[in-house]
Order: sequence, then C-alpha cells, then structure tokens
Amino acid sequence: MARIFRRQRSLHPVAELNVTNMVDLGFTLLVIFMITTPLIQQEQTIPLNLPGESKKAQQPPKDDFQSISIDQNANIYVGSKRVSFPELGKTLDEFAARPKPPVIRLRGDMTLQYQQIVKVMDELMKRNLTRISLDTETK
Repeated sequence: MARIFRRQRSLHPVAELNVTNMVDLGFTLLVIFMITTPLIQQEQTIPLNLPGESKKAQQPPKDDFQSISIDQNANIYVGSKRVSFPELGKTLDEFAARPKPPVIRLRGDMTLQYQQIVKVMDELMKRNLTRISLDTETK
C-alpha cells in the first residue's frame, strides 16, 4: 500500500502593515496646508473691526475674488498691498479689463465714515465692477 506524506501547512497571519501610502498621503496634506495657510492669513493682517451680522450658513466662493480693505485711518489696501486712491483706480481698471471680472470683497472698518466706503463703491461702479460683497463679522 502506497502512502502519501504531506507537510501540514498552517496559515500564518501577516504581521506586516504597509504604511507607505499613508505616509505619502500625510506628506501631501502637509504640503497643501503649508501652501494654503499663508494665503488665508494674508488679508487678515490688516487690523479691522468689521461690522457685525447674525450667523447664517456660508456658501463657498465659486468665482475669483479680490479684497479691498479700508482701515480706520482711511488707508486703502488691495489684497494686503496699501495703495493710494489714484492707484486704486488703475488697479480697478486692470480688474475690469479681465474677461471675467472678479468678485470684489469690500472690507471696511466699523468706525470708518460711510463716505469712504461710498467713494470706493463709486469707483467700482464707474468701471462696471458690480459684483461686490461686503464683508462682515458674525456675532
């Protein structure tokens, strides 16, 4: 009688975990946050007391936007760059010349005279930049 000899095979659990993909994902997220954080903080360096409004759901911006800030001393900033009133006109001309003009985020200090904001809005209207968002602070 013939006999077959076989080794008993036992299934061993794999005790290794491949973390290469997770490390790559972690580094990718780190790079993304390192790039976007300075862009977010850029316009928040101008000290403004924004007027308040009640809390509501925010919608994410869909279009390109440019921020114009006016501090309590009536200094005008486009983004984080301080400009004079004639330079503001030139910058707005550049915005109006684009194929798709940006949304203008107008940020005025709460203690500022309303006339200063109206002057900037008048310059925007002269150049047909009618997509304006007035930034406020939620309370």
